[in-house]
Amino acid sequence: MEPVIVAYFIRIVRSLSVGFLCLILDSTFGIMYNYAFINNKISLGNVLFYSWFLLSTIACAWYIIKLWKKPFHFEDDNHLDDSTIDNQTN
Repeated sequence: MEPVIVAYFIRIVRSLSVGFLCLILDSTFGIMYNYAFINNKISLGNVLFYSWFLLSTIACAWYIIKLWKKPFHFEDDNHLDDSTIDNQTN
């Protein structure tokens, strides 16, 4: 398989993995441990959860944007001249 395609698939897998990890952690602590819901008043757990939620979402988005801003390195085929092509066909 082409190296550029492999690098593209690796970026897709890394993006999905980081996104799912962020969603799993946030939903586990928020919904299952009841920190996302404000019952009678705002507690320290709610403040910590929403602070963590905001920071982890920003960090996840920053990582994915940084990951996809890196350019792919395609092989440059312009360096081949006619003699190189003739030698390869013979």
